[in-house]
Amino acid sequence: MVTKDTAAKRNRQNIKRNLRNRMAKSAVHTAKRKFAAAVKAKDKERARSEFISLSKLIDTAAGKKIYHKNTAARKKSRLHKMLNSIDAQ
Repeated sequence: MVTKDTAAKRNRQNIKRNLRNRMAKSAVHTAKRKFAAAVKAKDKERARSEFISLSKLIDTAAGKKIYHKNTAARKKSRLHKMLNSIDAQ
């Protein structure tokens, strides 16, 4: 049986976890914008370093179950494709 105390604790936990997840996703989005800007500017070295830091953030988020592992792999694959598009141009 769920009492008011356990429901209140569960709510506190959910708020904390939601904040932690949003912070991690926000960091990924910010890094992705920096990476996209580097790709658009065709700056291969900066794009490569941004990709490395971005993929680390994505892997960390996936490890903490913020992203599903397949979602993380899909995101990294698409980003890597963007990085390789600099060579093609």
